[in-house]
Amino acid sequence: MQTWSQVLGKHPRRLKNFWLLVIGLCAGSAITKILHDQWTAWDAPDTVQHTAPYSDRQDLALVVASQSGDNTTWLDSFQNWSKHIYVTDDPTANLTVPANRGREGMAYLTYIIDNYEQLPRTIVFSHSNRYQWHNDDPFYDGQAVLRRLNISHVIGQGYVNLRCAWTLGCPAEIHPVSDATAPPPASDPGSNDARAGSFYKQAFQELFPDVDVPDVIGSACCAQFAATAEAIRARPKTDYQRFREWLLTTSLRDDLSGRILEYSWHMIFGKEPVFCPDARSCYCKLFNLCGLQCEERGLCRAAYTLPTYSTLPAGWPDVDWDDNRRNATAMMIEYESKYMNGAE
Repeated sequence: MQTWSQVLGKHPRRLKNFWLLVIGLCAGSAITKILHDQWTAWDAPDTVQHTAPYSDRQDLALVVASQSGDNTTWLDSFQNWSKHIYVTDDPTANLTVPANRGREGMAYLTYIIDNYEQLPRTIVFSHSNRYQWHNDDPFYDGQAVLRRLNISHVIGQGYVNLRCAWTLGCPAEIHPVSDATAPPPASDPGSNDARAGSFYKQAFQELFPDVDVPDVIGSACCAQFAATAEAIRARPKTDYQRFREWLLTTSLRDDLSGRILEYSWHMIFGKEPVFCPDARSCYCKLFNLCGLQCEERGLCRAAYTLPTYSTLPAGWPDVDWDDNRRNATAMMIEYESKYMNGAE
C-alpha cells in the first residue's frame, strides 16, 4: 500500500501543492484557536492575561451571601479561589448564619468571626447573583467585576469597595446628626419610606461606642468589597461579635439594619467616614480599566450607568432593555479591548 508521500512524490508539482495545503491548514487552525481564545477569554478568569499578577491565587477567599434557589454556578469559573457560599435562609445548609437578619452583613460577619484566626491573605465579599444593577460593569456582570479585580491593589490598600462609580452613596449619603432629627415617615421604622440615615446616629454609637459620630458618611454602595486579613485583624474579634450581635438584636427591619452596615464597612476596615476615591483612578488601579474618559470625578458612563429599573430584563445580557437580541460576548470583548490597560 502506497503512502501519501509515495503517491505525491511522483508528481513534484502536486507534492509542492500538498505541502502548501498542509501549511495553510496549520496556519488556519492556529488563527482559529487565537480567535476562539479571544472570543471566550472573558468567561475564563484564570486565563486572562491582563489581570495584575498575584503570586498565590489560592490564598484568596470568596465569601458569598446567598439564599435558597440562587444560582451560584457562575462562581465555578474562579477555580483557584476558596469559596464560602452562605445560604442565609436555610439553617440546614453547609454554611449558614445564626439568623437570617441584616441581609449580606450577617453572612460576612459570620465568616469573619468563624475564621478570624486563620484568614487567608485576601477576602472578597460578594452577592450571589451574577447579573444585578449593583455590579460596576456595563452589563452589570459580577463575574466580569471579579475577573478584572487587581488583587495586588487590594493588598496595597487593605480595603476596597468593588464599586468605583459614585452612584449611589458618594460623596455624601448620610448626615447622621441632622438625619436623626428627620420627621416621619423617614424616622418611622414601620414605614416603607423610613430612611436608614434617621437611625444611623444611634446605631453608630452602639457599633462604635468609643468613636465620635461623623457629620457625614459617604461611600459607594452596595456592600460588595475586598479586604485583607491584616485590615480585618486590625480590629479585635470582639468588635465583629458586637457588630453581629447588633444585627441579631436590633428592632430595625433588615433593610434598615443592612443599609446601616452597608455604609459602615469602609470605616470598619480603617477608612475615613467619607471614602470616595476618584472614579477614573479607581477603575484603572482596581480593574485595569485605564483607558476610560470620565465625565465627572465620580462618573465614567462607559463603565457604569445606573439602570432605569432595578430588575434586569429576562435574557439579560443577550437581550437588551428593548427586548432586542445582541451579542453581549462580542460587545464585552470590544469594551475590554478598548479600555483595559490603557494609559491612565
